[in-house]
Amino acid sequence: MATTIPQARRVGMVSLGCPKALVDSERILTKLRADGYAMSADYDGADVVLVNTCGFLDSAKEESLAAIGEAIAENGRVIVTGCMGNEADAIRARFPEVLAITGAHQYEAVVEAVHEAAPATQGPFVDLIPQQDVKLTPRHYSYLKISEGCNHACAFCIIPQLRGKLASRRIDAVLREAEKLVAAGTQELLVISQDTSAYGVDVRHEERTWKGHPVRTHMTDLARELGQLRTAEGRAPWVRLHYVYPYPHVDAVIPLMAEGLITPYLDIPFQHASPSVLRAMKRPANEAKVLERLKGWREICPDIAIRSSFVVGFPGETEDDFQYLLDWLDEAQLDRVGAFRFEPVEGAAANTLPDPVPEEVKEERYARVMEKTEAISAAKLAAKVGRTIPVIIDEVGEPDEDGDIGATGRSQADAPEIDGHVYLRNVPADLQPGAIIDVTIEEADAHDLFGAPA
Repeated sequence: MATTIPQARRVGMVSLGCPKALVDSERILTKLRADGYAMSADYDGADVVLVNTCGFLDSAKEESLAAIGEAIAENGRVIVTGCMGNEADAIRARFPEVLAITGAHQYEAVVEAVHEAAPATQGPFVDLIPQQDVKLTPRHYSYLKISEGCNHACAFCIIPQLRGKLASRRIDAVLREAEKLVAAGTQELLVISQDTSAYGVDVRHEERTWKGHPVRTHMTDLARELGQLRTAEGRAPWVRLHYVYPYPHVDAVIPLMAEGLITPYLDIPFQHASPSVLRAMKRPANEAKVLERLKGWREICPDIAIRSSFVVGFPGETEDDFQYLLDWLDEAQLDRVGAFRFEPVEGAAANTLPDPVPEEVKEERYARVMEKTEAISAAKLAAKVGRTIPVIIDEVGEPDEDGDIGATGRSQADAPEIDGHVYLRNVPADLQPGAIIDVTIEEADAHDLFGAPA
């Protein structure tokens, strides 16, 4: 008598918000697949749909609510998780039919809710062959989350309320995951957390043993060990550090970049430059010292790229404060800059501050800061014309009518999703995503580079 293997229940996932939330989604799906579930790429094929929400800004909450509504309309069986899970009452008020709601990185609670909503059909013949973790990014780059939560009390932010205080992962577990990702084909590791520089503070930088020697739970030790990894081709993967607060020990990472062990790129959330605005934001007001350190970093590693983000229109920000920011940007000459108009977040201390900035002033300042940073970016990219630089390939196109094949990649100064691109012409027919090749830069605009294989 033949035994029929039951068809696996299928789970769909809508993942919103930051890369940290994307890692949460990957972990949830990995656990579900280990439990015998299959993944669905569309609503129709899913037995249940997970919506991993973002709750950082009101606009993000509205996007999350819209995604929940779409999932209910298209499928009907919806479980909500993520940062907005802390506002379960608001979600149920609009969508009472939601099956379950859990908060950020509550993996076991999400999996349990899926088991209840669509019990697994895993039988004795299912999953005899081990499967790799689920990845929601392309094969050639991966996010490496080193901690949860944050110990800061920034006036505009509610991350500690959503994700709790800093909780660092064991450094040997992080390094083991990184090694596994590189062995599976990852060419670029993107280190993420809420505060990468504070990694290990909560565990007093405890030591663990890795490859027979002690390593501290500390950003500098982590960077040094990640720099020792090698891909199957024998080269060091790109290692990109995100959310780095400019604590003094960050200086120790710059020589690793100069040696080629760590990608010469730092994502530093400066948020502003005016001392009075930084004080109101409850952030360190050391903008002058930062300028000195930027100069020192560039002397050690001339190719280092600094990206940051800034908030305009924070309560109490005067025209003088804003002009101070523009002048600081002129001196800092940052490579990549994003700007945001201040937006009140329910539960944030900044909501009670006096002297709110009118919306039309926010818009005008936003336009001015973007004009300033675009001009800086254009000049920096123009200086790369004629140079040959390494580029990681993200996508390869089809041949055009002349047989020319184009490709899209990124330089070491470009993180995926948030920075610019390098557009290539006349690439080899066998070029694959994930390849890192030398490219001669021929043209540039304000955000992107254009070139051909060297």
